[in-house]
Amino acid sequence: MDPIFLKVITFEREFYFDKCTQVVFCMEDGEVAIQAHHENMLFAVDPGEIRVTKYDGTVEKGVLGMGFALVMNNRVTIMADTAEHPDEIDMVRAERAKLRAQEQLRQKQSVAEYYHTKASMAKAISRMKVRRKYKI
Repeated sequence: MDPIFLKVITFEREFYFDKCTQVVFCMEDGEVAIQAHHENMLFAVDPGEIRVTKYDGTVEKGVLGMGFALVMNNRVTIMADTAEHPDEIDMVRAERAKLRAQEQLRQKQSVAEYYHTKASMAKAISRMKVRRKYKI
């Protein structure tokens, strides 16, 4: 299988920077898998799991926050607000973030605050799912 170059970056760090054969991440309507020679596109990334199949066949897993993915010339660049490996996720912190978001949703908010709170809850839930899925 032909390789594709992947770069996953956040505001704070570089999560992944190497060749791979496939990357799978979440969008609003489900997951998308990108392989070599994919058509040039721009995607909106939703909070959820990311799976990177490295060139040697191993799979690196993690969780992404919201962001964008650009596919161009056999290169994929994902820019997200957060990216974490399963062992970096603090379950207590994620649970507290979820509870805070649930409480804020019960209160009267502006439309912008409502969508921000929904995004915070989605991120907390996806962090907890990935952590539980890989039982680290």
